Amino acid sequence: MLRLFLLAGMSIVIAFAPITGYDSSSQGSDKEEITRFLSQLYNDRNTFLIHPHPETIEKYYIKTEGASRYAYQMELRRATYLNSWAEKRNIRLISTEPNIRLGRLKKDGDEAKVTLVQSVRISYQYKSSQLPSQSFGVGTRHALTLKKENNRWVVKKEWYLDPLEENADLISDTPDGFPHPSSAAPKEKEEGRYNRERAVTYANKYAGLAWGAGNKNRYNRKYKDFTPLGGDCTNFTSQVLGDAKEGGGLRTTNVWRGGSKAWVQTDAFEHFLRYSGYGRLIAKGTFTDITRSNEKHPDGAIAELLPGDVIGYSIKGDTDHFSIIVGHDANGYPLVNSHTADRYRVPFDLGWDKHTKYLLVHINN
Repeated sequence: MLRLFLLAGMSIVIAFAPITGYDSSSQGSDKEEITRFLSQLYNDRNTFLIHPHPETIEKYYIKTEGASRYAYQMELRRATYLNSWAEKRNIRLISTEPNIRLGRLKKDGDEAKVTLVQSVRISYQYKSSQLPSQSFGVGTRHALTLKKENNRWVVKKEWYLDPLEENADLISDTPDGFPHPSSAAPKEKEEGRYNRERAVTYANKYAGLAWGAGNKNRYNRKYKDFTPLGGDCTNFTSQVLGDAKEGGGLRTTNVWRGGSKAWVQTDAFEHFLRYSGYGRLIAKGTFTDITRSNEKHPDGAIAELLPGDVIGYSIKGDTDHFSIIVGHDANGYPLVNSHTADRYRVPFDLGWDKHTKYLLVHINN
């Protein structure tokens, strides 16, 4: 499952159209002009994430048109959320490096319809330490309608999947002592039926459009992509755990196998993990619940997870998303990979709020 943000009038089918090249009806000079515009648009929007001055991006939108205004306001909310999250975590955002790849482009008069994918590297530093800068990657799929006004292009409407559009006022405070630098230290490897090292390697290789991912930013084509059907996060998590050739190698069953309900649907997958013996629930709770020190978990329950373990995300009692723990940053912050939206070594709570319940699942060996 995933949360979808639909900017007026865009069809999900358009957004997931294959990235196969320009439409033949677009002429060369138009393509070059629109490509330059899009490159500048996404560069400025990512600069805006680090230095949120509205004048950086407001020139790209039509304030008098509802869909364009909504697209602009979404960018404002994203920047506000990301910077508020960083402030709460004692982090300083230092740079963004976007890369876009165009798919379909069709110009009709003074409008153009475009699909593209974006991969972004976001770098940060901890304010209270001399640790080197850290980076994580996010990948998103976009569908835009552009309009030419007064001899310049602007965004008429846009659609894309982006879990960063959250309420900045609902970000949890950071408990004292979190993150725990000791979590970044290598832990003794468990040996058994589950190959954690291979699972993490798989998660990094097939993290899709996210900056940092391998396989030329493509999913594993051996498996169906369920993004157009509501989300690919659980399908990807199952692949990481169960792919026999490259992944963790957990034995598939009659219930849990490629394409089955337990393989691709969040609630069914959660039930399978918890009651099949494959997984053990360490804790379930809010960000504060799982990160603060207590008698049972002196470094917080989140510190008990190993690379290759699983985090579920529950909203109002419904499991909405799954991701894979792939390691920790230099300060011990747990990092995850996922699909929809594609993420590579992203802090595990980025894009979620204080009402989210996290399910910490250790995969049994």
